[in-house]
Amino acid sequence: MLTDPNLHKSVFLFAVVLFTAITAWTDTRWRRIPNKITLPMWIAGWLYQGLFFKLAGLLDGLYGFGIGFGLFFVLWMVGSAGGGDVKLMGALSVWLGPGLTLKVLLCSLIFVVLGTFVVVVSSVFSNGWKRTRSRFSAAAADSKAVSKRAETIAQRQKRRVMAFAVPVALATWSVLLIFQNEWLHRGLLNS
Repeated sequence: MLTDPNLHKSVFLFAVVLFTAITAWTDTRWRRIPNKITLPMWIAGWLYQGLFFKLAGLLDGLYGFGIGFGLFFVLWMVGSAGGGDVKLMGALSVWLGPGLTLKVLLCSLIFVVLGTFVVVVSSVFSNGWKRTRSRFSAAAADSKAVSKRAETIAQRQKRRVMAFAVPVALATWSVLLIFQNEWLHRGLLNS
């Protein structure tokens, strides 16, 4: 039963698409990605890899996790990513493995740049340059006597241009669509 390639494809697609959709929604709505969403997905990813692909799958999950979680943990340490973003990529990358994780990260970067450009330009047109700069710029926050250390998480989140889970979701769906052969034929490649 677990060797049925259609079963692993269905489980993978259902879990990854649902997870990215839910995290995009929670991150957009509340600027949070709760542990009660990421932790079960992380555990399910290990179960998926082990049940369907045995040791090769577990190693894929480990390499993917090392890339996705590792990179975002470093970004979190330097203040460029939120803790939810780290957990999102940690859970997702166990499912994706190293190749798809790298593709999703690169594609996410493209969506972040494009999305940021659209949000900032539309804000400049609707609110003006000064208000836009004041809202999104840390330098503007510093000029208002708020030091970098004194800036709260809520203030930093308010300054965020967009929820990162949205570009990750769009990137994941795009990568799964564009690189179908990489995950559709996985069961045949690992046999």
